[in-house]
Amino acid sequence: MNADAVVLDVDGVLVDVADSYRRAIVESVAHVYDETIPKEGIQQFKDAGGFNNDWELTDAAALYVLARREGLSLSLSSFTERVAATGGGVAAAETVVLDALGPAERERVMSEWDPDRLREVFQQLYLGSDLYRDLEGAEPDMDTPGYINDEPVILERATVEALRDRYDLGVLTGRPAAEADIALDRVGLDVPDDHRFTMDDWDEGKPDPSALVTLAERFDADSVVFVGDTLDDVKTAVNAAGVDSDRTYRGVGVLTGGLTGADGRRKYDGAGAAAVIDSVNDLPALLGGADDADADADADDDADADAVDE
Repeated sequence: MNADAVVLDVDGVLVDVADSYRRAIVESVAHVYDETIPKEGIQQFKDAGGFNNDWELTDAAALYVLARREGLSLSLSSFTERVAATGGGVAAAETVVLDALGPAERERVMSEWDPDRLREVFQQLYLGSDLYRDLEGAEPDMDTPGYINDEPVILERATVEALRDRYDLGVLTGRPAAEADIALDRVGLDVPDDHRFTMDDWDEGKPDPSALVTLAERFDADSVVFVGDTLDDVKTAVNAAGVDSDRTYRGVGVLTGGLTGADGRRKYDGAGAAAVIDSVNDLPALLGGADDADADADADDDADADAVDE
């Protein structure tokens, strides 16, 4: 798989966020409403599309919990399937809830739904009290250590060096810029500001292709590989190919996020992934496969020539 530039997602690719962002989603809803969704339900929202922003996923999960209190009969899987069919994202979740409930029930759900409070709790749980003060500029009302400290590094130093030696490297993430900086520092990946896009840099979010196309233009690349851990990541590359015919874009899915095993591979394939790898650390071998094959062929030719000479 040839490439001039490699663009990396952060969550689930460079660092494991199962016990940080995903834990914050579940516990934020529980803290505000005393009920929540199961942790495995997060992936159902992700698969529905439009939930690159975990604050909005938290909002949608809270809507589901509140709607269930008011008589919504849909299982979580049925609910997220309807969200997907309605276009994905928190706006679709709101539409599904409003369509499924009567007027009085709708009014009670919407009056209790509080995205601002959910975001405050989420950020306090994720960042911890001290970092919340620094980054949010507000005084926390909870004493929390911060789940951000529970993000094991996935990206190995040897992988960083192998990729940096051969490709232009970029980052495309739904994290706020400050939180992206923390993760990149932790994994030892230094990426210039003009080679990265964060939540602060473009409003649309994945799978909108504009940020990926812009990075390709900045790299002056003919071929770009984008590595992510969700279907929206893969769709970002597919959508980029649809709007920019001058370049080749390939989406590569990793199995270190919420999509795992044979089912994860099947979903990635259905979304148009060019390849699925166990971990980002398998990427250099994937990208170097053609070169390795050429080298093997050259070695075989040399051996045949030697045999003839003998």
